[in-house]
Amino acid sequence: MSNLIYLYGLVPTEEIEKKTLSNLTGFDEKSSLYSLPIGDITAIVCALPADDYNAATIESKLNQDMDWLQNKAFHHHETITALHQQYTFIPLKFCTIYEDTANLYETIRSNEKQLTNSFKTLHASEEWTLKIYCNERNLSEYIKQSDPAIEKQKEEISKLPRGRQFFEKKKIDSLVGKQLDQEKDRFGETLHRLVKDVATNYTVKKNWNKDMTGLKEEMVWNSAYLVPKEKVEDFINIILRFEKEQADTVWRIEATGPWPAYHFSDFSQSEAKSHANNA
Repeated sequence: MSNLIYLYGLVPTEEIEKKTLSNLTGFDEKSSLYSLPIGDITAIVCALPADDYNAATIESKLNQDMDWLQNKAFHHHETITALHQQYTFIPLKFCTIYEDTANLYETIRSNEKQLTNSFKTLHASEEWTLKIYCNERNLSEYIKQSDPAIEKQKEEISKLPRGRQFFEKKKIDSLVGKQLDQEKDRFGETLHRLVKDVATNYTVKKNWNKDMTGLKEEMVWNSAYLVPKEKVEDFINIILRFEKEQADTVWRIEATGPWPAYHFSDFSQSEAKSHANNA
């Protein structure tokens, strides 16, 4: 059976003609990456044995072999990052696999104008991410101490019989919980409004749970921005100033980049054999 084609991403042909592709190991840890010119666009790919990487096999691995998934996802991310550092790069999703070069050629040709426009945008911009974490215990204490109405209720509860105090304290906890959620939303949205003004595009993503982050704090905001290179310093400074004004025992702000343009290099993959999505 012939080989499949694993597609990492796309670069302008003129760039790869000036800077030769580095020797990078392929998805199967045996082959090497190579370039496949398709007019003004070049695909960065590797060959995969069809017997070992057909759709059924990959589906089984994704669902049943966590070690395999973590290893391959790490390889994909590291390879994408290395290519992004060398070229104006459009990254493809994890496990984007084509059956043959004819299908790949057809997909690139049918999206050539869109891809060319994406290269122009990405050449002048960088993708940055913004994640905000909250220490809920410290925020809860801050709310209790800073809200006069809650302070007044606490004083009144202390004068009640012990049996009544228990139920009234539950009411306060419920009120604090509502304010907690409101404050977490307000904090993220406030910073987002400030930084999105220097970005040409942005996306607000789903927050990760603690199992995914491995952190004690709760993620309360998760977004990505496409920032013109000349405005990256402004983007960072806005975040630093905002962070300086906050109670650092409550909030932790992480702005990281530049990243491969996972979120802002739209590319239709209707022809691709794509078996998994980015995390």
